[in-house]
Amino acid sequence: MARQSRQSHHSRRYLRWLPTFAAVLAILVIWQVWVEAAHVPQTVMPSPTQIVDATVETWPTLWPATLTTLEEGAIGFLFAVAAGIVVGVGCYASKTLDAALFPLLYAAQTMPLISIAPLFLIWFGFETSGKIVIVAVFGLFPIAVQTIRGLRDVPRYYVDVALTCGATPVWTLWHVKLRVAARQIFGGIRISAAYTFATAATAEYLGARRGLGIWLQAAYNSFRMPLIFSATFMIIVLTCVLLIAVSLTERVLLGPADEDEDPDADQL
Repeated sequence: MARQSRQSHHSRRYLRWLPTFAAVLAILVIWQVWVEAAHVPQTVMPSPTQIVDATVETWPTLWPATLTTLEEGAIGFLFAVAAGIVVGVGCYASKTLDAALFPLLYAAQTMPLISIAPLFLIWFGFETSGKIVIVAVFGLFPIAVQTIRGLRDVPRYYVDVALTCGATPVWTLWHVKLRVAARQIFGGIRISAAYTFATAATAEYLGARRGLGIWLQAAYNSFRMPLIFSATFMIIVLTCVLLIAVSLTERVLLGPADEDEDPDADQL
């Protein structure tokens, strides 16, 4: 019976994606038909088949550029996760630290990348390290904010039970509160992941030696529209892979979200 229930749950989850696949397929078909029927120039709007052909043709140079952006985004994202959680815990535990750091983090997020990138070019040059720092800085804030909010939203009875059993406040923070707040923290991690590779590519576009940002710049300067779409597609693919990795990590560490039980559920 339990096995049938799990199979039914998986079937419903797969069926939930059918409308998305149908919508994407419909958009591609309409796009292809419109470009061919209207004889739209390739320099204005390439068709999906033209984009695929251009991607295959330029793959020997597109793939190395993708690997560069992948390296910058992945390393910067890992730094953002680690720093975001540590900063969030620190701001939650210390009102002084919260008053000192939170406004600075908020200000860093409100500044446009185009105004910060020249500073990083001066400090780090055109090397990969500058792009990693930019990704980490821009990805840190949502993780820190969700960590603070998640810790503040932990029900009091979790802390009371831990302290009653002899746990120290520090142990309770790292082993109880963080575990209860983990779902909300992963929400901040997903927000950061959604912008990671777009941030890396934009930073490359503003100044780098290689990467998808430089690829986009070269395609734009030569009016090769299919290649612009090729680079955009690669950024989307990298973002989807990272989001899937985050979801799998959350599932491995915390289990399925629907298995979380509310201790107050029976009292409502």
